[in-house]
Amino acid sequence: MFPEIIDTRPLRRAIDDALTWVVANWGGALEAAAYPLLMLLRGIEDFLVAVPWWLVILVLVGVAWLASRRWQLPALVLGALLFLGVMDLWRDAMTTTALMVTATLTAVVVSIPVGVWMSRSTRVRNLVMPVLDLMQTLPSFVYLIPTVMVFGPGKIPALLATIVYAAPPLVRLTDLGLRNVDPAVLEATRAFGAAPSQRLFGVQIPLALPTILAGVNQTTMMALSMVVIASMIGA
Repeated sequence: MFPEIIDTRPLRRAIDDALTWVVANWGGALEAAAYPLLMLLRGIEDFLVAVPWWLVILVLVGVAWLASRRWQLPALVLGALLFLGVMDLWRDAMTTTALMVTATLTAVVVSIPVGVWMSRSTRVRNLVMPVLDLMQTLPSFVYLIPTVMVFGPGKIPALLATIVYAAPPLVRLTDLGLRNVDPAVLEATRAFGAAPSQRLFGVQIPLALPTILAGVNQTTMMALSMVVIASMIGA
């Protein structure tokens, strides 16, 4: 057993007191800041629950067919959705889908601008990359602890934890895609007098789009995995 070199109890008490102070003085403000996300989540959830079950199945099976052009994937999707309905899990499935969709959309809105900023500033990249490394190293359960301590069990901590967990891949891949754009192409746009915003939206983002979409795919998969864990706190 490691010997006790110093008494850490005062430090632990100080951390507990600091957290209690944050919750007591800033809890209301933090909840108000997160309220728009909660409203978005509830709106998507109410919409998915209100849509007829057969229409949801028809749309998802159609998307599966368009994506694969083979009968196996649509059959699997149809079987999985019918299983949810038969087992009386349809509403829970729509709630989970709403949480995942809200978290993914929010992560996309936040991550792509951060990735663009990183690609345009080496200093920002050097500051953000260690944070992303830390975020992708921590176990998924760790994200639930601070959000639950501040907001309590419910949808808001689950949503925030899912967003934070799912965002790093898209930030990285957005930065990577923009940095890998051919310098000769950028030089040609400069020669023709294109403004920085024109180069970004007209050249860099379209050329980096496959990499960015790969990041969106990774973010979606990570949001789905985190939503399952977030259900443990009452989401």
